Amino acid sequence: MTPQEKANLIVEKMMSKDAFSQWLGIRILEVGVGSCTITAEIRTDMVNGFGICHGGISFSLADSAFAFASNSHGVHAVSIETSISHMKAVKVGDVLTMTAIEKHLGKSTAIYHVDVKNQNQEIVALFKGTVFRTGKEW
Repeated sequence: MTPQEKANLIVEKMMSKDAFSQWLGIRILEVGVGSCTITAEIRTDMVNGFGICHGGISFSLADSAFAFASNSHGVHAVSIETSISHMKAVKVGDVLTMTAIEKHLGKSTAIYHVDVKNQNQEIVALFKGTVFRTGKEW
């Protein structure tokens, strides 16, 4: 099995057991070894009292892309630190695309950046995450 085939199988397995990512309406667009691109549409049950997308939703979408990318090497990876900066309001009906890219891969840790873009290709949020690589194989 190639590394790419392994990455695809891991993300497929993760998604099949991830009820929250399923509730978010995530669709996987592309998986690479150390990367992942997903998309989801913002629904009315995802907005806050201001009528804009709750920050936890955009965070969770980016976090899912981060999780898929960081596990794609075939080693269980768990989040140890994350942050997000929101730059533009997101509204009901917006379609977000999250692209996670590996910036550092070490033996026990790895760092990823996730760009969150709307349907107009505008960056609405930037996410950074660090994982601990447990050493346990998928």
